[in-house]
Amino acid sequence: MDYGGGGGRSGDDHHDASDSHRRKKRYHRHTANQIQRLEAVFSECPHPDEKTRLQLSRELDLAPRQIKFWFQNRRTQMKAQHERADNCALRMENDKIRCENIAIREALKNVICPSCGGPPVGEDPYFDEQKIRMENAQLKEELDRVSSIAAKYIGRPISQISPVQSIPISTLDLSVASFRGHRMTGPSLDLDLLPGSSSTIPNFSFPTLSISEMDKSLMADIAGNAMDELIRLLQTNEPLWMKSATDGRDVLNIESYERIFPRANNHLKNPNLWIEASRDSGVVIMNGLALVDMLMDSNKWVELFPTIVSRARTIEVISSRMLGSQSGTLQLMYEELQVLSPLVATRQFYFLRFSQQIEQGFWAIVDVSYDLPHDNQFASQCRARRMPSGCLIQEMPNGYSKVTWLEHLEIEDKVPIHRLYRDLIHSGSAFGAERWLATLQRMCERLAVMVTGNSTRDLGGVIPSPEGKRSMIKLAQRMVNNFCASINPSNGHQWTTLSGLNDFEVRTTLHRNTDPGQPSGVILSAATTIWLPIPPQNVFNFFRDERTRPQWDVLSNHNPVQEVAHIANGSNPGNCISVLRAFNTNQNNMLILQESCTDSSGSLVVYCPIDLPFINIAMSGEDPSYIPLLPSGFTISPDGRLEGDGASTSSNTTVGGGRSAGSLITVVFQILVSSLPTAKFSPESVTTVNNLIGNTLQQIKAALNCSTS
Repeated sequence: MDYGGGGGRSGDDHHDASDSHRRKKRYHRHTANQIQRLEAVFSECPHPDEKTRLQLSRELDLAPRQIKFWFQNRRTQMKAQHERADNCALRMENDKIRCENIAIREALKNVICPSCGGPPVGEDPYFDEQKIRMENAQLKEELDRVSSIAAKYIGRPISQISPVQSIPISTLDLSVASFRGHRMTGPSLDLDLLPGSSSTIPNFSFPTLSISEMDKSLMADIAGNAMDELIRLLQTNEPLWMKSATDGRDVLNIESYERIFPRANNHLKNPNLWIEASRDSGVVIMNGLALVDMLMDSNKWVELFPTIVSRARTIEVISSRMLGSQSGTLQLMYEELQVLSPLVATRQFYFLRFSQQIEQGFWAIVDVSYDLPHDNQFASQCRARRMPSGCLIQEMPNGYSKVTWLEHLEIEDKVPIHRLYRDLIHSGSAFGAERWLATLQRMCERLAVMVTGNSTRDLGGVIPSPEGKRSMIKLAQRMVNNFCASINPSNGHQWTTLSGLNDFEVRTTLHRNTDPGQPSGVILSAATTIWLPIPPQNVFNFFRDERTRPQWDVLSNHNPVQEVAHIANGSNPGNCISVLRAFNTNQNNMLILQESCTDSSGSLVVYCPIDLPFINIAMSGEDPSYIPLLPSGFTISPDGRLEGDGASTSSNTTVGGGRSAGSLITVVFQILVSSLPTAKFSPESVTTVNNLIGNTLQQIKAALNCSTS
C-alpha cells in the first residue's frame, strides 16, 4: 500500500492507516509522568468510576480503554504481590514452628529428675508420642497447604525451587511395639501372627482431571437440569408420587416420572436395573445457611453422616458464583455409602453437587451422577447411579430449618444381596430418604448440645466444665467415626471370611494403622451379623444399660458395672455418652467410654476401654485428638420385614411407617495384635477369634432368651 504521497488517500487507505495507528498506540509505553499520575490515583481509589477514567483520559492523552486496562492490570499485580508476601510469611512461620517442635523434643530427652537423676516420675512415653504424632501431622498439613499456594503463583512445585533444609529426626522413634505391655485399648488376644501377605492398606488414588471450559459448561447444564427436576419432584405430589398401601410412605410413580422426564436411553433400559426412590421431610435444629455450608463441605458431610457416608471427597470445584455464599456453587465429588455391616457392599458414586438459593431463606442442593472419562477404578464395584437427588432447606424461626429430602437411585443388581439384608435393602430403607433425614435430625441435636449445655452427672465429685463437655463429645465422636469406618474399610481393603467353628460367618480384616491419635501397629477387625426375632429398640436398651452389661461384655468379667458420668446428646434418652467403671477387676485404673445413639433407622452402641488419666484430660477440656482409641460395639437395625411377613413378634419399632419384625445385629471387635509389618492368620488365630465372637453371641442370646441364630 502507498502510505506516502501528497495526494488525497482513498477511503481504504485511510482505514488501513487508522488501523496501523491503533496498533502502534496499543503497544505504546506510558511516560513517567503518566505512570506517576495513575499511581497517585490508584493509591486513593483502586476502582475509579467512569467519570474519573474519562478525566484521566483527557489529562494524560490516553484512550479510556487504556486507563481501564491499566487499573485492571495494576489491581491484579497488587493482589499477586500481597499473596506472595503472605505465602512467604506462612512458609517462614511454618519453618519456625517445625524447628521449635524438634528443639523441644530434643530438650525433653535431656530432662532428668532432680532427686534421682532419672526420667521424671509419672512421665507417659506413649501419651507424649501420640501428641508428637498429632503435631507432625498438623505440621505436614500446613506445609502442604503453603506449598500448594506457592506453586500456584510460581508455576511449578515448590520442591523444584528451593528445597527446605530438613532437620534429622532419626532419633525420634515412632514405633510402639511395647504398647501391648504398657497400655491396652482393646481385648487382649494372643494371636499367632506369621510372615505372610502385606497388611498395609493400599493407597486409594483419585483420577487427575483436566476439565476444559466445554466440560464445565456441560456439567453446569447437567446440574441445572437436575436442579429443575429435583425441585419438581420435591414440590409435586400426584401423579409423580403415590402413598404406599402397606406403610404409608411416598412411592414414585415410575410411569408418570418417565413421561414427565423422558430420557434418551429409556428404550435401552437394562432389565437388571431397579429403582430406589423415597421422599421425607422434617425439622432439624440448625439454621439454613449453616446447614448448606456443612452439606457443601465433603469433610463436614462425612462428620454429619458417619453411619451412612464412609468416605467423601471434593474432586474439583467447578464454579462458585457468589462470594461468601454457597449459592451457585457447583463441584464434582466422590462418596461411598454404607450399611453398617460387612455383609453389604458399599455404593460408590462420582457426582455433581450444585447449590442454589431459590429465594430468601430457601435453598436447594442437588446431587446427580457424573461419569468420569477413562476411569474404570470402580467398573466392577459400582452398581448404583444417582439420579437427581438432594434436599430443599427452608429457614424457620429460632434457628430451625425444615428439610425435605429426596433419594433417587438406579441399581444394577449384579451381585446377590446377602439373605439377611435382602428385605431391608429392597424395602428402600437401607439407603432411603428416611434414614438420611433421621440421621440428620439426630446429628443436629448432637451439635446443638455443644452449645446449649445439657446436664451431666459428676465423675468423682467433679462436674465437667462446658469446655470439658465439648472435649468429651469430640472424643466420643471420634470413637464412633473410627468404629463406623472399621466396618467398611476404605482404600480397597477387603474382608476375609474365616472358616467358622460356629453357625455364623466371622469376617476379618488385618491392617497396619498409622493414623495419629490411634494405637500404632497391626489391628485386627472382626465382625459378624446375626438376626434376632426381637424389636430393635429392645435390643438397643439391652446393650446400653449398664445393669445388663455383665451379661455380655467380656471386659467386665461378669462383674457389676456402674455409670459414673453421663452426657445427654439429644431429646431421646438413648442418645448419650457414658463413662463406665467395672468393679472387682484387676484393672482399677481402666474405665469404659461409651456412646449410644438411636433413631428410626437404627441404633449404635460403641465403647472403648480407656485409662483414667485420659478421661481426666478430656474432662478438663484439653484437646482429646491424641488420646488413643480402638473401639468395638454393636449396630442394630430393623430387618426390613413388617410384622406378619413370616415372623411372629410384637414390635414398637417402625420401618418406613410399618412395624419391624426383628433386628439385624452386627458385632464388631477391634484388637491391637502386633507391630509386625506382615501377618496372616494361623489356625490358632482363627479359633481364638471365633471363640471370642461366639461366646459373646451365646451370652447375648441367652440373656435375651433367643435360640434362633
